[in-house]
Amino acid sequence: MTVGGFQFVKSAVNPYGEHLAAHAMGFELTPLGDGFTWLSEDLSADRRLAEEGWARCREALAEGRFDVLLLDELTYPLNYGWLDLSQVLADLTARPPGTHVIVTGRDAPPALIEAADLVTEMRVVKHPYREQGIGAQPGIEL
Repeated sequence: MTVGGFQFVKSAVNPYGEHLAAHAMGFELTPLGDGFTWLSEDLSADRRLAEEGWARCREALAEGRFDVLLLDELTYPLNYGWLDLSQVLADLTARPPGTHVIVTGRDAPPALIEAADLVTEMRVVKHPYREQGIGAQPGIEL
């Protein structure tokens, strides 16, 4: 299957571990954001990036470019109101038959959950960054 992905928060400036892993597995993972939005000094620019990013996702969906499309951290621009949820759902519904979509992120809107075939929720039980201040490690998170 052809696999592609778009990331709504991650920036193209930093080489995140998932970018290296995607490259090693031979699929396209495109960062659309400008880093962690909760640290942003210009939320209007983040909104614009989300809107431009969704336009790229909509195009990839409409073209049927991928059999599997990952929309990483899409829930954040939906929850921040930067993207119109009804339009996103309409675009997802209009995708070609056989195109699988994976959406990640916390606090998915109820309408997105309702539209999904499968919903999985992960929760942190223990995390070294939060509890001990241990940063990202090469080979693990980087």
